[in-house]
Amino acid sequence: MMKAIVQDRFGPPESLRPADLDVPEPGPGQVRVRVRAASVNPYDWHMLRGDPYAARLTPGVGLTRPKSRVAGIDAAGRVDAVGAGVHGLRPGDEVLGFCPGSFAEYALTTEDLLVLKPGGLTFEQAAAVPMGAVTALRGIRTVGRVRAGQRVLVNGAGGGVGTFAVQTAAALDAEVTGVCSAGNAGLVRSLGAAHVVDYAREDFTEGRGRYDVILDNVGNHPPGRLRGVLTPTGTLVANGGGSPGHVLGAMGAMLGVIVLNAFVRQRLGVILPAAPAGPVREDLLAVAGLITSGRLAPVVDRTYALSDTAEAVRHVEGGHARGKTVITVP
Repeated sequence: MMKAIVQDRFGPPESLRPADLDVPEPGPGQVRVRVRAASVNPYDWHMLRGDPYAARLTPGVGLTRPKSRVAGIDAAGRVDAVGAGVHGLRPGDEVLGFCPGSFAEYALTTEDLLVLKPGGLTFEQAAAVPMGAVTALRGIRTVGRVRAGQRVLVNGAGGGVGTFAVQTAAALDAEVTGVCSAGNAGLVRSLGAAHVVDYAREDFTEGRGRYDVILDNVGNHPPGRLRGVLTPTGTLVANGGGSPGHVLGAMGAMLGVIVLNAFVRQRLGVILPAAPAGPVREDLLAVAGLITSGRLAPVVDRTYALSDTAEAVRHVEGGHARGKTVITVP
């Protein structure tokens, strides 16, 4: 048996509860990970609430109740067992990656969703990496196409994706401006931001600065306002945002960005949080390489015990997490 955090219905963090479940057996192509730490993402509370409601129509979520009882997606731990056809990993390997059902002592995933854990990271630090770092990499490098010398603004620079995005842009030798709270200003500067804007005191969309790339992790400004501080050929990258209780939520705003892109000279793109679908191994390897080279480091805000997972999700859902929130699994 294993300890796990389960959800039997869509709802707030209070709907999560501890349970004892059978340890899952890996099938062909599967890897069983003994989870040592898991991080919490906005993705998790969206899946927990089945929010926005339109997301329930997508495969794997569930229309009236969750299809997956065990929540969580990011994990770090040791390979415990492998199924037939798995050749690149073996029991004992320390890994990080995407493990559906990671809020548990054991989780099943596939080899292509894992990479070896960089030796300098603790399991707690490693668990903070997968979704946040891959989403940031895609926003800055893949969609934003950031190049050396460009001016890049990261809105929501103190959050889980933002802290990785600032470092990723700085690693590409961009001049980075981070928008965050006053309390996170020092952190964001230490991650490589040349300039910091306190959103409580200044609206960056009203300033004179012009940026080649804006990565918007917050969604608190309409695209028209953001375009006003882009260069004529600049790029806006929209990455979600929003609060619970919506039919479309951030999905509606991002669809609007896609439509608007057809009518303007500037490039407007969207990036969905990295999820356990599609090719992610290349991005995970790129992130691991940046960590190994010392150009990228996870920022862990708080750690919670597995039994306190509901409180950890509630903290992230509040929208004020500094870096990543991590659950430790003894």
